[in-house]
Amino acid sequence: MSDKTTWRKRALGVAAGVGAAALVLAGCSTTPPESEEPTTTDTAVTVAEVNEFTGTNSNSDNGNLDINGKVNILTRAGFYYVNDKYEVVPDESFGKMEVLSEDPLQVKYTLNDGLVWSDGEPITTDDLIFGWAATSGVFDDATLDPETGEVASGTRYFQYAGSTEGVNKSKITDVADDKLSLTLEYDEPFVDWDIIGLIDQPVHVVAEKAGVDQAELIDTIMTMPRGDAAAPAAPNETLKAAADFWNTGFDMTSLPDDPSLYLSSGPWVIDSWEPTQSMTLKVNDKYTGDLKPQFSELVIRFIGDSQAQVTALQNGEVDLIAPQATGDTLTALEGIDGVEVLQGDALNYDHIDLTFAGPFADKNVREAFLKTIPRQQLVETLIKPVNPEAEVLNSQLFIPAQAPYEDAVAVNGSDAYDEVDIEGAKELLAGATPTIRLMYNINNPNRVAAFEAIQASASQAGFIIEDVGREDWSAQLGSDIYDAVIFGWTSPGVGNGTIPQIFASFGGSNFNKYANATVDEIAQTIPKTLDKDKIDEMTIEADTELFGDAYGLPLFQLPGLEAHTDRLQGVTFMGNQTGALWNVWEWTVSE
Repeated sequence: MSDKTTWRKRALGVAAGVGAAALVLAGCSTTPPESEEPTTTDTAVTVAEVNEFTGTNSNSDNGNLDINGKVNILTRAGFYYVNDKYEVVPDESFGKMEVLSEDPLQVKYTLNDGLVWSDGEPITTDDLIFGWAATSGVFDDATLDPETGEVASGTRYFQYAGSTEGVNKSKITDVADDKLSLTLEYDEPFVDWDIIGLIDQPVHVVAEKAGVDQAELIDTIMTMPRGDAAAPAAPNETLKAAADFWNTGFDMTSLPDDPSLYLSSGPWVIDSWEPTQSMTLKVNDKYTGDLKPQFSELVIRFIGDSQAQVTALQNGEVDLIAPQATGDTLTALEGIDGVEVLQGDALNYDHIDLTFAGPFADKNVREAFLKTIPRQQLVETLIKPVNPEAEVLNSQLFIPAQAPYEDAVAVNGSDAYDEVDIEGAKELLAGATPTIRLMYNINNPNRVAAFEAIQASASQAGFIIEDVGREDWSAQLGSDIYDAVIFGWTSPGVGNGTIPQIFASFGGSNFNKYANATVDEIAQTIPKTLDKDKIDEMTIEADTELFGDAYGLPLFQLPGLEAHTDRLQGVTFMGNQTGALWNVWEWTVSE
């Protein structure tokens, strides 16, 4: 698989301080090697994670956080997974996806007989049909207010964090009577057809909690016409009730008394959760797939501070950490006996985005602010101590390892912000002194350092930078409490959904009310384009539009760092949002 395909993606997650959307991924296909049935030993493995768990629906706008996505990986089985080479590997112990026709594109999904949720309820095509409804956007007929980003007319049913482009041109046909297979048929070619796994939340739980009949809900999905924003219809009460529950019903601040809100179809099931401290998962005895753990208990400790993670590893309190990579952290880890340190390029990058409202409704103010961002200083102080070869990132859509990166940088206009230009910023402001509310994660050292550097630099041009950093910054994305925000995106490593998800006016993760007709057209064209060279050309064009509109600035690609004790074997470096947990079933423990 070429480097070209390892960054553009269908769904992203908010990174480093947050992130991980629905893992709907595409790429090369390989078959996992056959192996003997592993033996599960009665022992526990403890890993450290930066962020606090917030819910079991990582596909929703509210639940689109990295830790939620990781727990989702552990507790959900599906038609494939992504390995550390960013390849999509079929999991035929769950079922099969096969192309029946290319014109029209028809993909058949077949579930293995006997699959059940952890409450014993069978996994059937009802679950797949509901998953399609929740993540395709086919029934939406909403028009968004360009100023507020809120629904101005019509209905947006499911608040799905990923891109719906491509899937929203599909329909379900040929559902088998035994409820083990169905066919998804597309109106148009779809480059990422093989990343649409359909399995999502258990439909029997959604129906019960929404107060609707499951059979009626499925019949509604199968018979309801597609939404048309040009002619919005009255909301369908059955679908709306299910969507309303799906959107927020799986959000949580502690373990619910009702276990149906954290069911599992995968190898692990949540057993207990001590908020802000740890979560314990145990082997799901209802799981019959091939990805069975070789130990009985997995404990996730929530440790936000990198040094605290290192200390916990050194003291034997945790077996594996993936702290934010800094020179001090790397040096500390390398000085600990019995610890293996793994490094690589992380598929996430930090950036600063501007909200196209308030003071930044004026393009001159946006450009002036961006001219003050000390990007080189941030790379020198935050990234080079870990990666001496690190450079300022000059593309919103490519990373340096990808072949199109240099072509994009040559034309996208990023050179306007190569150096801090205080005088140029002052000229654009023409004596104005705008107050800019800058939000960031106060528990992330890199973000704190970036805020302080930007505040000091921007103030020289006349900006008044108001500190609105906070712990719950991710929940505030898209709100009106800030004018600019420093955060990060993490890629699953495969797929083509960045532009539709983040930069299109209709994107599920377009938090700053950005709207550009050219970018919207590209977002709608890429999913149905099968020529990769043309996709690259369109992506470069979109990159150029983003810089031309003073959308914001990419800052740097983050280096990746994992470390584990020699008690744990089988861990490999993984740069995407799943991290080291991608192959937890291959881990073994020696006492």
